[in-house]
This record gives sequence, C-alpha cells and structure tokens, in this order.
Amino acid sequence: MPRETDLAYIAGLFDGEGHIQYKQYMRQRTHNKKPYPTWSIRIEIAMTEQSLLIWVCEALNTGTVRPRKVKPGRKKQWRWRCSHRQAYYVALLLWPYVHIKIEDIRKIIEHYTDRGLVNGNVIDLKKYKEVMSLE
Repeated sequence: MPRETDLAYIAGLFDGEGHIQYKQYMRQRTHNKKPYPTWSIRIEIAMTEQSLLIWVCEALNTGTVRPRKVKPGRKKQWRWRCSHRQAYYVALLLWPYVHIKIEDIRKIIEHYTDRGLVNGNVIDLKKYKEVMSLE
C-alpha cells in the first residue's frame, strides 16, 4: 500500500498532468450482427520527466511507462498508463486526494462498484454510496 503522502503527491500530479478516458462504444461482432457495448477505461499521466513517472509506477505498483509519440522538434515525452481494473485500483487510491478530476474518478469507481466488486470481493454498495455523498 502506498504511503499517504505519496498518494497526495501523485494525485496532485494527476490533477495537473493527468487524463482519464471513460468511454462506452458499441463493438460489432464478426459472427453476429448485433453489436455489444464495451468500455475504454484508462488513467494516464504524460510529461517529459521519465524518472518521476517511473516513481509513480513503482509507488502505485501498477501501470506502465512508455515513450509517447510527439511531433518532430518537440521534447520527448513519457506516459504512465493503466487501464480497466488497474485504473479502478488507482482511482480508489487517489479518490480522497483528487480535486479537479474528481468526477472522472467517480465514474470509474461507480462503473466497477455498480457491478458489486472491489478487488474481486463483494462490497456493501449502500455504505459506499453514503461515503461518496459525504463530500
């Protein structure tokens, strides 16, 4: 479990440099004409300082750090990224500390919580919703 001060620092980085993608789209099946819904759920931080993103990856113990494609003549950028259940885990960790992107974090948490799972365990959904409404 990351330290509280590390989580607060990472949440600040995320508020300033981070991005959340929570998007639903319909995917067409190859063997059936009926499309089905899928979600693209990602949390990422992009910046030019690779060592800081490696620290974020190690502190949270999840995600990957890879170079980001940039236009010629621009400074090289790096991106820390996690998706789906890993993004849910990070959202739960950062939720108490995030200010700007709190609504996006809430979407990810509710996406998985409405399915009754937290790290593979059934949770008390009523208690969670009470905590979420205390803000």
